[in-house]
Amino acid sequence: MSAADFRDMSLDQLDDQLLKLKKEQFNLRFQKASGQLENTSRVRRIRRDIARVQTIAREKRAGEVKAAG
Repeated sequence: MSAADFRDMSLDQLDDQLLKLKKEQFNLRFQKASGQLENTSRVRRIRRDIARVQTIAREKRAGEVKAAG
């Protein structure tokens, strides 16, 4: 997904998406360890999507604190 897609999500949706991506990352690591991983570029994409979600969630939380303060 692109960063714009993630920015349209609420914080709860971002947390759910992060959980989903981390589960997928775990499954990909398991496949790699057992020699069943076919699409190795998927690992990199998932890792970067996790970073995007975490960054956008952090920005949104900082925006909430600034608006409330």
